[in-house]
Amino acid sequence: MLVTFTCKAHADVTMFGDVAKKLLAIMGHSGTIPGAIRPDDIPEALEKLRQAVADDPEADDAGDDDRKVSLSRRAWPLIELLTAAERDGSLVMWDRYGG
Repeated sequence: MLVTFTCKAHADVTMFGDVAKKLLAIMGHSGTIPGAIRPDDIPEALEKLRQAVADDPEADDAGDDDRKVSLSRRAWPLIELLTAAERDGSLVMWDRYGG
């Protein structure tokens, strides 16, 4: 399953469902798909995600031949989308790819 995150202030972000659910849980959401974050709740969700990335012990260990993708690399597109949504006051929604 693929999950697509959308908001009017940024291009859509699509990721594998297991990764999306993990990032949603980090942000304090149930992982229910479809779902949404209201503009007032974006700063808290964004801070939780940024903190998890900062605390990730694998962030500095990713070598060229390391096949594991760090949390920071997986979360970066969603952090960018949430940052744009926060600036714009936009609702962030997610659903299975293709609805």
